[in-house]
Amino acid sequence: MNTRIHSLPLRLNHFLYMRASVLSFCFLAVLISSCKDTRLKEHKDWGKYFEDKGIKNACFILRDNNHESVHYYNKKRCTERFLPASTFKIFNSMVALETAVASDDQLQLKWDGVARRPEWDKDMNMREAFKVSNLPYYQEIARRIGPGRMQHYLDTMKYGNMKMEGNIDNFWLNNSLQVSADEEMGLLKRMYFAELPISERTQRIVKTMMLMEQTPGYNVYWKTGTGSVGDKTIYWVVGFAEKIMKVKEPEGSMNKSDFRNYPFFFAENFELPTADTSKKWSQVRLDIMHDILKNYEILPR
Repeated sequence: MNTRIHSLPLRLNHFLYMRASVLSFCFLAVLISSCKDTRLKEHKDWGKYFEDKGIKNACFILRDNNHESVHYYNKKRCTERFLPASTFKIFNSMVALETAVASDDQLQLKWDGVARRPEWDKDMNMREAFKVSNLPYYQEIARRIGPGRMQHYLDTMKYGNMKMEGNIDNFWLNNSLQVSADEEMGLLKRMYFAELPISERTQRIVKTMMLMEQTPGYNVYWKTGTGSVGDKTIYWVVGFAEKIMKVKEPEGSMNKSDFRNYPFFFAENFELPTADTSKKWSQVRLDIMHDILKNYEILPR
């Protein structure tokens, strides 16, 4: 009797120990399986591209899809969410096409006659509006989509914090909707490979709208964004680059060589006091993007 009573705690302890060991093993297995296909590498040296221009709060994240690796500068900021500003035009364009608010990228909207910027003040289609980042055009697009459908796609595609507060034509600027550089990069990767829960056609059209540089050796696609929060301004550039390389075919193949596009996805953001107009920061962010893509040997030096 006494032996059985005293042995119960020992058996219970053994059971709890084994259960904890199994749970720990399972957790470790999940962790390993989630990371095994992607290698992470920090690039502290990328900080010089920001610091040389007097920028202290910045990040850059790049996914090398060919080697299943992710490279970053300032990991903490890469996972911190900020208002997307005009980078949201990528998402807004996809929803417009998917809901047939825009039948294609040639949807023409009339200028309302209000003078804002010379590049905005005219009738234009969606492809043109995307290139010049025409805010009034995309505000009208958002109004036509409406809050119900917009929220549906924010939830479906899991864009940032998926919050839409205030007016339907301003929520990506008023700091309610927020997204991280890591999430922006992930959205673009899924769009590139048509993995988003929308039509392949929609993703293909928006991808072509993002093309800004085209050469025999590489293509670069991007969208910039600028938004203010309090007394600071957030500067974005998100996109992807294709390195065009000649690939040898196996012996005996009819086609001895072929050119293939190897994609790299990236997102960059930094913040500065709104009062700082010492440089043309809208151009600086693109210069830094090019510097880092050259450093990683995606673009020629």
